[in-house]
Amino acid sequence: MLTVSGLQASYGAIRAVSDISFEVGASKMVALLGANGAGKSTTLKSVAGMHRPIRGSIRLNDQEISSLSLHQVVRRGLAIVPEGRLVVAPLSVEENLALSAYAGRGNEADMLARVYELFPRLKERRRQIAGLMSGGEQQMLAIGRALMTDPRMLVLDEPSMGLAPSVVDQVFDAIVRLHRQGQAILLVEQNAEIALSVCDYAYVLKRGSIVSHGTVEALRGEANLLEAYLS
Repeated sequence: MLTVSGLQASYGAIRAVSDISFEVGASKMVALLGANGAGKSTTLKSVAGMHRPIRGSIRLNDQEISSLSLHQVVRRGLAIVPEGRLVVAPLSVEENLALSAYAGRGNEADMLARVYELFPRLKERRRQIAGLMSGGEQQMLAIGRALMTDPRMLVLDEPSMGLAPSVVDQVFDAIVRLHRQGQAILLVEQNAEIALSVCDYAYVLKRGSIVSHGTVEALRGEANLLEAYLS
């Protein structure tokens, strides 16, 4: 599904990601774990076409996408829910969702039904101005916007950030449901406990490099490693 090989990314003279490789299979949920500054978000932005890598291969369904723009990557079937949500504040919930459908590949009515089934709260608030919604509702909307593009690969950047524990549970319940429905997911989440409770496999990053990877069961047994890299 998604294969990243030898990825390098920089911000000017600062190397943020150094020669990392990982993959996400069809219907799998894979986590990138690491402390702040480990290179997680830069990796996701490179994969999604938001940041141009300086070297490496990014292949989605055997098609090279490393040189494509965000819009082109979405058309190929990869959608990102960025850190900070970035909903269009002056527009309503339904207008936000319709705007994303325009950039995607699927049938708008079918995708809208899928989003409202996953997040009934969005259906209740469909006329609500997005900028006036709570942080949790905006996170649901951000995920819904990505789903409106009918993605083969869903990329989530810190979906629990800034949310109350009860809201985090609601958001991750929805993410788990998507996974069980066969959605392939690449997850960046600083809360390792949450990530390891829902994912199939994980990669641990430190200073832009992968220092460990394995099934979540195996990584749970590496308590010292996780403490060293995620604390």
